[in-house]
Amino acid sequence: MRSTFHGIEVSKRGLFAQQSALDTTSHNIANANTEGYTRQRANMQATPGLPAPGINNSTAPGQIGTGVQVTDLQRIRESFLDTQVRNENKHLGYWDAVQSGLGKLEAIMNEPSDTGLQTVMDSLWESWQDLAKEPNSLSARAVVSQRATALTETFSSIMTSMTELQTDLDNTIATNVLDINSMAKQVADLNKQIADVVPHGYQPNDLYDQRDVLLDKLSKMADIKVTEAESGMVNVTMEGQELVTGRASVEMATVKNPITGFNDITLGGNEFKPTSQGTLSGNIKVRGEATVQTVNGQPVVTKTGYIADLTSRLNKLAVSMSTEINNLHQTGANIFDIENRKTNPNAPLQGLMFFVDSTDPTKPPTDASKMALNPAIIASLNAIAAAQTKASEGSEAGTSFEGDGRNARDIASIKFHVFSSTEGLGESTTLDDYYRYSIAKLGVDSQEAQRMDKNSEILVGQVENQRSSISGVSLDEEMSDMIKYQHAYSAAARVMTSMDELLDKVINGMGRVGL
Repeated sequence: MRSTFHGIEVSKRGLFAQQSALDTTSHNIANANTEGYTRQRANMQATPGLPAPGINNSTAPGQIGTGVQVTDLQRIRESFLDTQVRNENKHLGYWDAVQSGLGKLEAIMNEPSDTGLQTVMDSLWESWQDLAKEPNSLSARAVVSQRATALTETFSSIMTSMTELQTDLDNTIATNVLDINSMAKQVADLNKQIADVVPHGYQPNDLYDQRDVLLDKLSKMADIKVTEAESGMVNVTMEGQELVTGRASVEMATVKNPITGFNDITLGGNEFKPTSQGTLSGNIKVRGEATVQTVNGQPVVTKTGYIADLTSRLNKLAVSMSTEINNLHQTGANIFDIENRKTNPNAPLQGLMFFVDSTDPTKPPTDASKMALNPAIIASLNAIAAAQTKASEGSEAGTSFEGDGRNARDIASIKFHVFSSTEGLGESTTLDDYYRYSIAKLGVDSQEAQRMDKNSEILVGQVENQRSSISGVSLDEEMSDMIKYQHAYSAAARVMTSMDELLDKVINGMGRVGL
């Protein structure tokens, strides 16, 4: 036989269950704009009926219900969508970093423009053409000197800017590693907090959300794999190497390599090299990677990557241009040579190089950053060799004369000289075409990175929208649930009031006949 107070107990359970559901709804609404929050639902279940099966129990048919209870507070989350988001995130992180780095390279090159290297090169060739027309003109010689100086300064500026960008990216990689290290430690700490409460039957849903936010951010940095562990914890591997195992995280660090000058990455003391996935890998791709080989007992560093490739092409351009101009300039005659040969036809030519190494003016430049105009030419414009000593119509071989601009004309024609594939450029092309191809390649790479970044962003957005449609908080839905639970709570309260009135009659009204 059921208790007289059975109805009170059933109503009380109803009040508690609806109150829990209302609290959960309130929590959802309060966190509608919280990053990474997953909406929760109070799952209810009918409590066991009375009487329970047994030999001495009543044989009356059926069981009387005993009310309701909240079995758990469920996170409405789809793990499959989490995996999809993280898989797409690594591609987005990679292309974000690549397109950002290439965009900065494009800004450094500043092509096409009126101030880019192509315009400066064209101006130099034009100045040689003008000098060929007026080889004795001091102003024409001054223009050649100024344009040559502008070319060397432009090369130097570009190379300095790319070196600075490379250093900035190297520092960014070090910062990326610090971020990964920090997030890994936070995940391990959350694992510990979760493992401390799960065995006691609690559901730390908010801690799960905080951990998932960190895992999403980690997935953008590099390729990670997340596996479930005991007591609600997760294990995380990055590029196949352990990053978080239960309550412990493995330290990631950077070490400056004294030979390459780059930051080398270690994970748990072991070498770590990310593949082409994630922000870390994208920054490394733009900055470049370095390999060291020993040749004749000396370390030889080979660098690859976007900056390294463009630097190599600019160095080839500068050295090839310097070599061609120097070859002609050294065999040409300047005004000093012409004056000397008036009195001594066999006087040797000065044979000055036009471009020299800024650190050693006795040598030709070895790369674009060290390309400089010969100090002897800066000291006297008469040192520019605009004339030739080879025979021309009406003159003998070995003689030169005032007004001879043949050497200046030949130097100007270097612009149209086609280099063979075995010469300094390594390609069959002109200097201008070689440079234009370098810029075009940079533009194509940048355009491709922007396209892939946009595609990755769209894919991540689509998957995140799907996840949000399941896990996100809908205020309309929460308000509807709130009204539903509110009415259920009010009804349970009304039942309890009715039972209270009945019990009042039983307790205080019965047994008073005749009084």
